[in-house]
Amino acid sequence: MGKLHILVVGAGIGGLSAAIALRQRGHHVQVVEKSADLHSSIFGVGIIQPGNALRALDAIGCADACVAVGFAAQAWGEMIDVDGNHLHDIQGIQIDGTTFPPMNGVTRPQLHDILSERAREVGVVIHYSTAFENLEDLGDRVRVTTATGDVIEADIVVGADGVRSRVRPHVLGDDIETRYIGQSAFRLNIPRLPEIDRIVLQVSPTGDMAGFVPIGPDLAYMFYNAHMEVQERIPRDQLAARLREYLAPFGGLAGRVRDEFVTDDADIVLRPEETMGVPTPWHRGRVVLMGDAVHTITPHLGQGAAQAIEDGVVLADALARHDDLESAFAEYTDRRLERCRLVVETSLNIAEWEMGRLPGFDNVAATRHVLDVMAQPL
Repeated sequence: MGKLHILVVGAGIGGLSAAIALRQRGHHVQVVEKSADLHSSIFGVGIIQPGNALRALDAIGCADACVAVGFAAQAWGEMIDVDGNHLHDIQGIQIDGTTFPPMNGVTRPQLHDILSERAREVGVVIHYSTAFENLEDLGDRVRVTTATGDVIEADIVVGADGVRSRVRPHVLGDDIETRYIGQSAFRLNIPRLPEIDRIVLQVSPTGDMAGFVPIGPDLAYMFYNAHMEVQERIPRDQLAARLREYLAPFGGLAGRVRDEFVTDDADIVLRPEETMGVPTPWHRGRVVLMGDAVHTITPHLGQGAAQAIEDGVVLADALARHDDLESAFAEYTDRRLERCRLVVETSLNIAEWEMGRLPGFDNVAATRHVLDVMAQPL
């Protein structure tokens, strides 16, 4: 396909990855982002980068930079009991033809810095403080109007604007929404203790799960998936006390972190966990969707960002392999649908198991299966 003028809506992980991949293929790429700068839209504290994420990042020239600033773990993870005793090792994946670690952890701001710098390096134009307002598919082009009344015309619009996507209704209508699963995740940065040299999952007899992820030589983050049937809004000045309450049964690593580091409400991020997998097609006319706009993944496998990055790489590849948009978009969806569905469904199953609603589920085996599938070619 010839060189196209492409507009990406959303400068998150998926949007920037797609913009880089598309620009590397020679297309003219602009990105519009409603936030004022690259950090104002960053939620959470850290990112897990499994081997398949690093492979996709390598395709857009960003993997080495991520490994350089992050923590390259030599194993995926382990599971320990409520008192800190070892239960299981969880093996990582080795991607054929690469030397990347099974898991790399980075902070979200670091990843956004790397992606933004690479995007500018290859010639992507990013417009911050530019909210998407409306689009019209005119058949031979798409006309996008911003909230300030500016008009941008493009051959293709890529909707990478996340869970609450405003591009999605133009492809799939207004009826698709995410579903709150009954868990909300506490997260906070902590010093990287020596035993946090991989993902460490600490589970109680009732299935409550605390986890620890290294994201730098001296930095890690802790997460706790709290069972909340109703999406509860805990006041900011009560976050630390509530998290300590949830962690009260734990000894070992979680107990130490609770007693030494869960002290400041301002350090804690609390986010509801939501899921969504939308039907195909993921495109209509000249508009195509990707990332959280079509597959919202709970954090239980650390694959949300990985799948969004893969989307961008595969979309750029599919466009390069076809002379018409319909065929290219169809290939993109065919290559992504089952892979993303496996991650969405397995992540949700792990959450259901944690909440006691899926007895007999083998969390370790399910994780290993997903990692094995993710090691397969894109």
